[in-house]
Amino acid sequence: MASNSKTLRSPLQIARGLGSAKHGTEHWWHQRVTAIALVPLTVWFIFGVIRHLGADHAAFVAWLESPFSALMMVLTAVVTFHHAQAGLQVVIEDYVHNEMAKILSILAVKSLCFVLGAACVIAVLKISFGA
Repeated sequence: MASNSKTLRSPLQIARGLGSAKHGTEHWWHQRVTAIALVPLTVWFIFGVIRHLGADHAAFVAWLESPFSALMMVLTAVVTFHHAQAGLQVVIEDYVHNEMAKILSILAVKSLCFVLGAACVIAVLKISFGA
């Protein structure tokens, strides 16, 4: 915003009332909490997959059928897709300047992450319950 040399208003006074920043902190915290949650979940997932390298399909399914492994896999999928959606939303909000394209992009990302996350959860539950 160009400042007029004849005004006595400070930049803060000029900026007040131009919009609310109520959701930025909440969004930032969600990003950090999901990032922190992904650390142990990713380590668990990597060690679980490495432990089953060379194993047959039945051994991997048996591992995933255990309640702990199924719960951890569901948590990994849900947190991963929630974190991805939140991060992509920030990128879209920062770099897409057309308002309609921004809204449509955010809706597409949210929908895609929800569908992929739900598919992962359904697949894990299907394997876990032996269906």
